Amino acid sequence: MTATPPDPQPDAQPASAESDRPGRIMAREMAEQPAVLRRILEEGAPRIQDVAQQVAARKPRFVLLTARGTSDNAALYAKYLLEIRLGLPCGLASMSTTTAYGARPDLTDVLVIVVSQSGGSPDLVASTRAAREAGAITLAVTNNPDSPLAAVSEYHIDIMAGPEKALPATKTYTASLLALYLFVEGLRGGDGAQAKVLPDLAEQLLVRQDEIRALASRYRFAERMVITSRGYGYPTAKEAALKLMETSYIPALSYSGADLLHGPLAMVDNISPVIAVVTDGKGGAALQPVLDRLRGRGADLVVIGPRPQVEQASAGFVLPTEGVAEEVQPILEILPLQLLAYEVTIARGQDPDAPRALAKVTETR
Repeated sequence: MTATPPDPQPDAQPASAESDRPGRIMAREMAEQPAVLRRILEEGAPRIQDVAQQVAARKPRFVLLTARGTSDNAALYAKYLLEIRLGLPCGLASMSTTTAYGARPDLTDVLVIVVSQSGGSPDLVASTRAAREAGAITLAVTNNPDSPLAAVSEYHIDIMAGPEKALPATKTYTASLLALYLFVEGLRGGDGAQAKVLPDLAEQLLVRQDEIRALASRYRFAERMVITSRGYGYPTAKEAALKLMETSYIPALSYSGADLLHGPLAMVDNISPVIAVVTDGKGGAALQPVLDRLRGRGADLVVIGPRPQVEQASAGFVLPTEGVAEEVQPILEILPLQLLAYEVTIARGQDPDAPRALAKVTETR
């Protein structure tokens, strides 16, 4: 539920600061994201371009995307890119059809992209090996070029995020998005120039902790949250919900704006906050009727997006999206939401570095 903002916490400090307080590892890794984005653009882009050209020469007829957790949200972003930018039909794979049921579909000339931070989960490795044996073109996108997944895949892209020690993935998520964007642009013969503005804009966003801390104070006692978006912003909504749940333990439900209207809108009231990720472009325009319905229901609406939309909401955070291509905005959209998950968790007296019952490498089979 929404609560009156409490007094400022005595240990409040910028999220990038090094200290002994809980969450210092996650804070440091969030702060590293502009440098990671620069590293990919300056050092990783030529290799990604080379892999893209090799794959494009093989003319894949279809794309399957395979991932778990945060990487699954990055894969969903790639699905939007591939379908919109290239017109390639895409699907999100169900690994259990291979690993549990033993299905062996014909994947001749199908591009299978497997996204994983560690590249170590047995089900990802097993399903990728099976896909390659079934004739697929396999590409692993990982933060570990020496991983079992990279070894079993025909092609590999290193997202170059450096070691990530906090359990909630932050820098590996944005690094995966940028690497996938550059790969898709390479498939279509582009140079990914639209992404060059991202490191500087990311720096500008990450120093605005005071704004996020105010939102966290407003919503620290929330019993649930609903997060919605459309188009390129939908993966951001899903990733934000995951971050909130795994760090603060607040039940956070993510919906496409279109799906929200098909039933779940009934649970929206004026108590539980609704966070809308409003992409500046066609996705945001498609979300507009949903925002109107939410306002009509008196929802406690929080907008992450352009200033005009934020000014019409109960609260929000303005994104510097003017002139930024819609397809790369998700790399910026998630940053204030990572910070929000962090600050809400700290305000609730918990440690975002070490969520209960979680391990950094999740070994599903």
